[in-house]
Amino acid sequence: MTDTVFPGTLDASAGTEQGAAERKAAARTAKQADKRSASKKRRISRAALTVLLIVVSFVMALPFVWMFLTSVRSSPEIFSSDMPVWPAEWHWENFTVALERAPFGIYARNSFIIAVVHTISNLVLGSMAGYALAKIRFKGSSVIFGFILASMMIPFYAIVIPEFLMIRFVPFAGGNDLFGQGGTGWYDTWWALLIPGLVSPFNIFLFRQFFISTPTELMEAARIDGASEARTFVQIMAPLIRPGMLTVALLAFEAGWNNFLWPLLVTSSTNLRTIQLGLSVFRQEAGTEFNLLMAGTTMAAVPMIVMFFFFQKQFVNGFVGSGLK
Repeated sequence: MTDTVFPGTLDASAGTEQGAAERKAAARTAKQADKRSASKKRRISRAALTVLLIVVSFVMALPFVWMFLTSVRSSPEIFSSDMPVWPAEWHWENFTVALERAPFGIYARNSFIIAVVHTISNLVLGSMAGYALAKIRFKGSSVIFGFILASMMIPFYAIVIPEFLMIRFVPFAGGNDLFGQGGTGWYDTWWALLIPGLVSPFNIFLFRQFFISTPTELMEAARIDGASEARTFVQIMAPLIRPGMLTVALLAFEAGWNNFLWPLLVTSSTNLRTIQLGLSVFRQEAGTEFNLLMAGTTMAAVPMIVMFFFFQKQFVNGFVGSGLK
């Protein structure tokens, strides 16, 4: 028996298929339009973010640019009422005059020694303390960590006088007796410049955050294999936090290089002045030689700018890896 197909049925079926195809085409067109719209919005937001970052970067860099431009101006131009943005004449000899006016070689050497010693000591002592607080279980660890956090909340200006008195009355130092009387203690010595900054509570906190993010299983496996605690720390755990090591190194070096208040309080001789103290040579009662002051400040800022330029990626990754926001 042969099936009979009516023409109306064929037309309805064809119309249904055509409608489905049209709906699919319309859906694809709408989806493509949505994608184009979303892509356009992303490009606009990315362009706006780029413009914002450029403006913020310019605002952040403007003081350094102005510092450099001031360092190559003449004194009359600086004090003129209509000082131009760009120097009329570029006086590069200001840098030579600044170096001749004060022994910046000695100042830079002292700052470099302080920065290097504090960097090494913070890396060694801070990493060991952070490792112990993060990975070793012992009684009182939470209390010690609480004291470290509390010390971070106290500003340096609140403890600078007690620290100075401790330096001044160190027993059996600088002519002092057992009770710290009769002499000058560590005042105007390298001990006063180096000892107080050997380790920073903030760096200990950073190292603890880095070690918390490392797998404890590696440490336990090393102990099972018979490795000592020191070997586990040096060969297994410490290499895992290399970004953190670099971050702390940059912070410690910057703090030692730019230290001003503490050397000002505990030193009086020229041979122990730091480069930040040396800049005060250009500030006198009769007036301030701003061109020479800015020339010296530019030379003092160059090492840190260069270091951050080469290690900025590792520096940022270090803070991201530590969990700090």
